[in-house]
Amino acid sequence: MAFDRWQRRDLIASLVGAAAIGPLAARAQQPRRVPRIGVLLAGTQASFATRAKAFVEGLQALGYVEGRTIAIEWRYGEDKAERLPALAAELVALNVDALVTGGTPAAKALKGATRTIPIVMAIIGDPVAAGLVDSLAHPGGNATGFSIIAPGLGAKRLQLLKEVVPAMSSIAVISNAANPQTHIELNEMQAAARSLDLRLASVQISADTSLEKAFAAGASERVQALIVLTDAVLYSQRGRIVALAAQNRLPAMYFFREFVQEGGLMSYAPSDTDLFRRAANTVDKVLKGANPGDLPIEQPDKFQLVINLRAARALGLALSPMLLARADEVIE
Repeated sequence: MAFDRWQRRDLIASLVGAAAIGPLAARAQQPRRVPRIGVLLAGTQASFATRAKAFVEGLQALGYVEGRTIAIEWRYGEDKAERLPALAAELVALNVDALVTGGTPAAKALKGATRTIPIVMAIIGDPVAAGLVDSLAHPGGNATGFSIIAPGLGAKRLQLLKEVVPAMSSIAVISNAANPQTHIELNEMQAAARSLDLRLASVQISADTSLEKAFAAGASERVQALIVLTDAVLYSQRGRIVALAAQNRLPAMYFFREFVQEGGLMSYAPSDTDLFRRAANTVDKVLKGANPGDLPIEQPDKFQLVINLRAARALGLALSPMLLARADEVIE
């Protein structure tokens, strides 16, 4: 009888032990969960190819391999802002671990779709003015990232354009009336223009003002050059803007290199590829548990001057060898 009692105790102990070890062994055999991120870009796959490549390279430098140790869901708005909210909702429905985007409309679409999934804005204008974060130092909420607005950027663009067209005295500044960032950029540029003895003619597009009307307004002011302020809508219309600038024979300074690739004269801008590469570091932080609302919005520290020589020749401009030597990229 005693033997039976001890035998039963050993049997129960072995069964309890097996029950305890079983789940542990099963968990040990389960593959490690691969984090998934969603990327929403306002333009086309082709126009964002360089930026997307920089982002993936940034992840690779941190040890991530797309398709193996991290999954990426790519969505493109095809330069149609009205598509962004649906694409944002689609990514949120996938229950991704983090979201990445570039540009104010796409960031607003993601912010409208979720208040909990971390959002990393690889490029953004003024996120405070856009109502996306509380402040640059303390964003709050679920978004952080990199602003492409930097102190002195407007002044530098004016100086470079003045170097290309030394005789100019009046410049048209095209902006989007609906963009809250416009006022900040325009005020800074006005101050810089006074120091260079230049007159700025502010020309805003809106629902009632087409690009053609904006250029006609600039012509009536007898402007000699053009600057296009940072804006996603203007970016989506870059082909038309470049064509209208050429038609009106206006040397123009743009805020992204894609305008120059389309045939525009020049751009001076933060290195967007550098910002997308740095965005990978921020994604890594939030995947490891960092609160995006505690991560300050960073500003650019690398800038690129891109010049289109063919556009310069078409305008009859003779660019100095010194200016060309300072350019980061010269398009023949």
